Amino acid sequence: MKILLIHGPNLNMLGKRDPAIYGDQTLAELESLVTKKAKELGAEILSFQSNSEGALIDFIQAKIPEAAGIIINPGALTHYGLSLRDALEDSTLPVVEVHLSDIHAREEWRHKSVILPIAQKQITGKGIQGYIDALEILVTRSKESK
Repeated sequence: MKILLIHGPNLNMLGKRDPAIYGDQTLAELESLVTKKAKELGAEILSFQSNSEGALIDFIQAKIPEAAGIIINPGALTHYGLSLRDALEDSTLPVVEVHLSDIHAREEWRHKSVILPIAQKQITGKGIQGYIDALEILVTRSKESK
């Protein structure tokens, strides 16, 4: 089973970008930890990051046939990425939205997610552990649906 691990704008800057909010691990380190856990669970991770909404949509549309679920940190697209939301919904795959920081404890504009209504779950404020939790949710769901 393949799980898409998608990162939106500015997540390529993890480890450099405001470590007090986002932690000090890089995107490569985050992906390595999630990939290792996926192997333990019998899953495979297909990772992708882009600062472009269109590139994220292209990746989702291209990978739908081989994927069992999507873990996504849409970055700022969380709040206004309606075409990304549509692509996620059109995929018909289960989606878990993840944020390293607690978006509900930050600026008010960060509180609303256009992704949440089509997601199975939203996990915020748990750092990298949120990605592991999302992976476990999707793997469990995939095994239960067989």
